[in-house]
Amino acid sequence: MSTLTTSLNILAFLGLSPLFEAIIRKVSARVQARQGPPLVQPYLDLLKLLGRENIDSAGTWPFRLAPLIALASILTVVAVLPLAGRESAFTAQADTITLVYLLTLGGVSVLLGAFASRNPYALIGASREMITMILVEPVLAMVLLLGALKAGSLDLMSALYGAIRPGYGIAVVVMLAVYLLGLQAFVARQPFDIAEAEVEILGGPFIEYSGPNFALFKYYLMIKQMFYAYLPVAIFVPLPRSGFYGVDLLVQLALTGLVFILIGLLAATHPRFRIDQAIRYYAVLFVLAVLALGLSLSGF
Repeated sequence: MSTLTTSLNILAFLGLSPLFEAIIRKVSARVQARQGPPLVQPYLDLLKLLGRENIDSAGTWPFRLAPLIALASILTVVAVLPLAGRESAFTAQADTITLVYLLTLGGVSVLLGAFASRNPYALIGASREMITMILVEPVLAMVLLLGALKAGSLDLMSALYGAIRPGYGIAVVVMLAVYLLGLQAFVARQPFDIAEAEVEILGGPFIEYSGPNFALFKYYLMIKQMFYAYLPVAIFVPLPRSGFYGVDLLVQLALTGLVFILIGLLAATHPRFRIDQAIRYYAVLFVLAVLALGLSLSGF
């Protein structure tokens, strides 16, 4: 069963992440009184890029390997994820620290490709991405540690499903607020799409990428986005226990779709922050996350 769960995890994220991306586009379009692209558009975009020429402007191995490392890292995250409360074949071989490491590895690969491209716009985007990683990744780690602290274990089942097991305390409510306030930063959507900022730095870290390599990066970003949208459902929503894996999975994916609607609404109604504004915002999230952990350690 665990091997089947691993396969279902990967297929669910590979198959549905472009659909959830389409939901964001649809919601943004409706808010702006537009029809928006069809729901299949992200799939068509990926297929189009895979059929284009792969231009290697940098001519270096770091530039070529960066998209592969990024996609491999996020697929590994999906493979170890206990989706719908069921362990995969690799869940027992990973823990909370492993999950944070793999997520950080994807961000580092984006930096690797940007620095290897030697494009000025890519370097600006990479510097912004680096600042975001330094300030936002610790917040994510503290969100995961909340469940681990309550369960007394760093394993993934405890981190994802242990936070609300004793019930909703003050610490859980504060951490839920932190996650919702930082959701747009986690998924790099407006007002926190500062690293790419198409109208300012023309895509930032990805400006020199084209064809299949760019498709791999886009797929990485879509799957990562789906993971961050699924995370609050897993951590802060009581897990349904129907006894049927398929039913529990569909419920969690439906709730994840609601999170994507929220992401689309926020992205369509908020202008992009400047990097200095974003840094101050990240600092507040960090302080609140530390406060939530302190409350948890104090028994609240």
